[in-house]
Amino acid sequence: MKSGETAVEMKAITKRFPGVLANDSIDFDVKAGEIHALLGENGAGKTTLMNILYGLYQQDEGEVYVRGKEADINSPQDAMELGIGMVHQLFKQVQRHTIAENIALSVAPGQIDPTRKIKDKFSELAEEFGWKFDLDAKIWQLSAGERQRVEILKVIFQGANILILDEPTSVLTPQGKEDLFERLKEMREKGYAIVYITHKLNEVLEISDRVTILRKGKRVGTLNTSEATKKDLAKRMVGREVLFDLEKKPVEKGEVVLNVENLTVRGDQNEIAVNDISFQIREGEILGLAGVGGSGQRELIEALAGLRKVEKGKFLVLGEDLTDASPRKIADKGVAYVPEDRDERALIPSMTVRENLILRNYCKGPYCGRFLLNLDYIRKDAEEKVSQYDIITPSLETPAELLSGGNLQRLVLARETSGNPNLLIAAYPTHGLDVGSVENVRKLLLDQREEGAAIFLISEDLDEIMMLSDRIAVIYEGRLMGIVDVDRVEKEDLGLMMSGSSKVEVL
Repeated sequence: MKSGETAVEMKAITKRFPGVLANDSIDFDVKAGEIHALLGENGAGKTTLMNILYGLYQQDEGEVYVRGKEADINSPQDAMELGIGMVHQLFKQVQRHTIAENIALSVAPGQIDPTRKIKDKFSELAEEFGWKFDLDAKIWQLSAGERQRVEILKVIFQGANILILDEPTSVLTPQGKEDLFERLKEMREKGYAIVYITHKLNEVLEISDRVTILRKGKRVGTLNTSEATKKDLAKRMVGREVLFDLEKKPVEKGEVVLNVENLTVRGDQNEIAVNDISFQIREGEILGLAGVGGSGQRELIEALAGLRKVEKGKFLVLGEDLTDASPRKIADKGVAYVPEDRDERALIPSMTVRENLILRNYCKGPYCGRFLLNLDYIRKDAEEKVSQYDIITPSLETPAELLSGGNLQRLVLARETSGNPNLLIAAYPTHGLDVGSVENVRKLLLDQREEGAAIFLISEDLDEIMMLSDRIAVIYEGRLMGIVDVDRVEKEDLGLMMSGSSKVEVL
């Protein structure tokens, strides 16, 4: 394809699921030598649209044209044969296999000798894009950025020149993002057609040539990125003005709420996941924890929530040693926990909104009498929370699994923060949410800070960390690389600490 030629054109794509019109007569196209961003709220239909292009779904109405010819794409194999590749947000890799073995698994039988030829050809391809790999390294030994590079090159190795990238920077450091953007620009120059799915408006403005916005299953606009502004894109996405620069009021710091002393925690494979970490969080303070995914964040917060045993060290909440205490005892001390996985850790999807809202306090008064639940109080309390936290739900009896991601997150935050917790552990609270939901969640965290709560914020979004935090701790491979005042550090310095290249004294 020559740059400027239409690589893919999707015409009047409609896709229905039971009770949901996911795509409503959507037109979309991407050209060779172009990076076309796809924006939309949670549930707007952008993932469904790209799943149709990649063959995971089939449209109910409409046509797909690839290089000017109508295409019947019934499977990912059909898509790959047409030169369409997709890099998913969760990488499709076998952790205990080598890079070469993962590449061999992706190649159709008989297409190429899956031994030396794969290594030679893949090495040549990697060198073309300025990347180097030890093809005998196991996937689990690679950094998140390296795993992503493998995945991108894997789909190109399969012959793709039309690439779909789903939230490609969610696991990267700032330096990793810069490297990815340089490679994407090179691919654009080589004539690749790239669809870039992201909820980060800054990235859209930085990397894309055009942007298409979806809202509630419909296309609300396509425009040249050079003509777009952050405010305009956000308003098109959610249908209202969105605040990006939230006011963080000065708050006097109180007593120490959380005191972590030389904490060591093992991971699921019995490895040391958290290695001799110490820090404190005070009343009215947000301590942000930055780090590339898989650096020990999950194991640390699970230990603090009573969900994982501590190997060494201890932690105290308001002076009481709660090391290896039960989740109930820790919660009763005023510790609220918003886990990263809403469906598996925070909610029971099949239970109703009303039932999920009392999971923290169902056994306490006034929710419960001596033997029975106080259903009238529970219903009234649920109505107040739904209104106060703007949870959009058909009714209190709607199963939680039917709510959007943003509403699920508001439900969890309503349950965990309504009791004015002493300590709020919030893990990736805005991950995967649209800009409107992100604004609401960030406001809520700042409100809790003003109420005097100590907040432990875990996030891979450095802009979010720097906006909300008073101090920032950086973790790398289970070790604390430093704790810095947010007003005395640059994003680039945090990126170096996240990659293990720099360490500072704890402030």
